[in-house]
Amino acid sequence: MLNKTLRLFILTLALFISVACAPVAATSGSAAAPTGDASASGEASASGDAVTLILGGYTTPREAYAEIIPLFKTFWKEKSGQDVTFEESYLGSGAQSRAIVEGFEADIAALSLEADINRIQDANLITHDWHSSPHNGIVSDSIVVFAVRPGNPKHITDWADLAQPGLQILTPNPATSGGAMWNILSLYGAAKRGFVEGVPADDDAAAQEFLLSVLNNVLVMDKGARESITNFEQGVGDVAITYENEVLVGQKGGQDYEMVTPRSSILIENPVAVIDANVDKHGTRDAAEAFVNFLFTPDVQRVFAKYGLRSVDETVATETAAQYPAVKDLFTVDEYFGGWKAVTPLMFGEDGIFTKTVAKVQRLAQ
Repeated sequence: MLNKTLRLFILTLALFISVACAPVAATSGSAAAPTGDASASGEASASGDAVTLILGGYTTPREAYAEIIPLFKTFWKEKSGQDVTFEESYLGSGAQSRAIVEGFEADIAALSLEADINRIQDANLITHDWHSSPHNGIVSDSIVVFAVRPGNPKHITDWADLAQPGLQILTPNPATSGGAMWNILSLYGAAKRGFVEGVPADDDAAAQEFLLSVLNNVLVMDKGARESITNFEQGVGDVAITYENEVLVGQKGGQDYEMVTPRSSILIENPVAVIDANVDKHGTRDAAEAFVNFLFTPDVQRVFAKYGLRSVDETVATETAAQYPAVKDLFTVDEYFGGWKAVTPLMFGEDGIFTKTVAKVQRLAQ
């Protein structure tokens, strides 16, 4: 079983790395193409009585935006007199970020992690300080958890249990998914911080060996967090490493699995930003900036919370705190890894810790 698992892991990883590195035609009718009630031509328009906004989002908050967008349509009509329609595209965060850089003309990027917004900024498509938005541009939070089968038959209670021989794990591919990057950073950070049994704190070699043992158990890496949890819901694997909000939404929708919250987890921070080059080309800046600001209002923050995301609004966070489990050791990318500009090459670059560990998995499989 282990050899089969490794082969599936390697084949899937190779497939999606090749996809992630290939040019993306975001308006070709592929999965990257916008969907919604406006033209998919990639050209948004604004006139005195109508405006079209293109939203490029990561996969997991799709249901939340389905509820938020009609609220904004009403708000914007009352405020400006304009009717607003949306084109919507949902991909793994990394894939969505690359699609925008390679020509998908989204007006707004709502992604999983800061590094994917930074990629768009580095391409000179975002020219303003997107951190100037409320809450430093972070519109929602979550944490990394485990989805397990009913009754938790594999007795998974914390990170160390993911290394047990023969376990079948699902986690997305960091080449295309922001959720996957959060998962790896949470796992590695927990190990380095002394929250994995048998792994001494601040021991790089031991933490890397633990990462290897977990990756040896990965059955398949899907292109995004939503695809990964859907695969799990269809009966694949023993455990899925995923966003807390994915599990909460799945349970609310009747999915029969349980959530395990590890003692140590990373705070997932989801950014949103107006893409200056595109809104100026489309003439949609006013509506796009209003939509981003709208996302931080208490009523909209309550919608995010309804779909399992932790609110960045202090009042709403207090109101909804009871629906989220406590985490003994909650850490952030900034405070522990020195921010995304430091941790991206450290973990996911050509000589990164994750990259080298995957190569070791491949060698062991041969």
